Amino acid sequence: MPQIKTSLSAGQMIRSILLEDEEVSARVTKIFPVDTTEARLPYIVYRRAGMEPRPTKSGRPASDWIQEEIYCYCASYTESVELAELVRNRLDNLVAEDCGYRISGCYLSDSEEGYENDAFIQKLVFSIKI
Repeated sequence: MPQIKTSLSAGQMIRSILLEDEEVSARVTKIFPVDTTEARLPYIVYRRAGMEPRPTKSGRPASDWIQEEIYCYCASYTESVELAELVRNRLDNLVAEDCGYRISGCYLSDSEEGYENDAFIQKLVFSIKI
C-alpha cells in the first residue's frame, strides 16, 4: 500500500515540477533539497520554511498552508534574476496533484536577493495551499 503524502512532501513535488520545466532544467545543473556544499553554478535549493495547518471542526486536516523557499544561485546577477523569473512563472498560480494530495493554490509571497560565496542569490518565498 503506498504511503499517503501530506504537505510535508510538497517540496518534492515542487522539485519535480521545476525539473519538468524545459527552460528551468536547461539553466540549472541540479535542484537540491534544504542545502548543499557540492554544487556547480547555476543551481536551485528549496526548503519548507513554515507550515500552518487548517483543521476542520472534527479535527481532521482540511488543508495546510506552507511556505516554500526557493533559492536561485548563479554566477551573474542578471542570470540569477532570469532564473528567478522562470521559477516564478512556473510556480505562480500553480495547481497540481500527486499521490493523492493537491496543490490548490501557490503564489509568490516574498523575495529578496543577496551575494554569498561567489554566487548571486535570488530567494523566492511561495505560499502554497495543500
